Amino acid sequence: MKPRCLRAIASRALLRPAAGVVLILICALAGLARGEGQNPFGLPLAAEEAENFLRTARVIGRQPLSSGVTHPERFTLTDGTRTADAVWKTVDEHELGMKRMQNGSWQFDFRDSWKSEVAAYELGKLLHLGLVPPTVEREVDGRTGSLQIWVEGVMTEKERQERGLKPEGPGQIRRWSEQIHGVRLFHQLTYNADFQNIANILVDPDFGIYLIDSSRAFRIQKNLLAPDDLVRFSRTTLGHLRTLDRPLVEERLGRWLDGMQIDGLLERRARVLTLVRVRLVERGPGKVLFY
Repeated sequence: MKPRCLRAIASRALLRPAAGVVLILICALAGLARGEGQNPFGLPLAAEEAENFLRTARVIGRQPLSSGVTHPERFTLTDGTRTADAVWKTVDEHELGMKRMQNGSWQFDFRDSWKSEVAAYELGKLLHLGLVPPTVEREVDGRTGSLQIWVEGVMTEKERQERGLKPEGPGQIRRWSEQIHGVRLFHQLTYNADFQNIANILVDPDFGIYLIDSSRAFRIQKNLLAPDDLVRFSRTTLGHLRTLDRPLVEERLGRWLDGMQIDGLLERRARVLTLVRVRLVERGPGKVLFY
């Protein structure tokens, strides 16, 4: 409740107690209208709090999601105090060699797995990107899969473009640009075969970005899918990227990625860092790096 409202309540309550009660109700309703004390959009829970909730909360509802070829479900969970939704995936496909896709294209070493969803979140934590919603491994009804916290009150990047919505003001525009460059880096680093699907980018009313659906990421290929997409980089993110080595990656991601996937990730990391050095020579630090 706003301080102005509290001061008004105090002054009226001293003179007329009944008026103070009425004003409490008015202020509370006004606060609800503004969304005070609530989280009307974005993550209902974050970081370790979200992870613990996802691992332990009781499933009280589930329904299939209409979108997605991996047949995800939307779970409703509660810990007795809080209730939140999450996305549940159990898909785990791997085909050696070439696979013909529905659009007629071919993919080598096709992978579509819930394990990549958890690995993407863990990698995002290592890089301090803050793009992938909290995601954990969990067993439900004898099946193991990924459980990712539901992002509230968002639209897809596809919907944003269709509606012609754009960030406004220098701060919002700068934050938007930096997040987009973070998304591009993450897609290239993880070799996400769905990187061009902008329906997998969620946008909240403040133009905060959330990156979902990484089940087809972490392929074994060592090249970058679209190196031309990488033109600007966060100094902070690059600092964390330089610390990624095999022992760290195996410790944090080895539960969900095999040796060849880790090989691919580390080689792409090396290629990204080489590309950064090239960009710095070509364009200079001012046009390449940001904080």
